[in-house]
Amino acid sequence: MPNPKGNPENLEPGKRRGDEPLTEQLSFRVSKEMKEAVKAKEDPPEFCRRAIQKALDEEK
Repeated sequence: MPNPKGNPENLEPGKRRGDEPLTEQLSFRVSKEMKEAVKAKEDPPEFCRRAIQKALDEEK
C-alpha cells in the first residue's frame, strides 16, 4: 500500500538554475489572452522572470 503522505522527495522545493534564491513573490493582473500565451510557454515562471529582467535592463 502506498504511503498516504506521499514521497518525502516530492516535498522538497524545486532546484533553481540561477544563482540567487527566489524568496519573494510578485502578483499582477493581465488579460485573458496574455495569461493563455504565457501558460503555453514551456516554463512560464522562468519566461516571466526573463521578460521582467530584460525590461529592467533596458531601463538602465
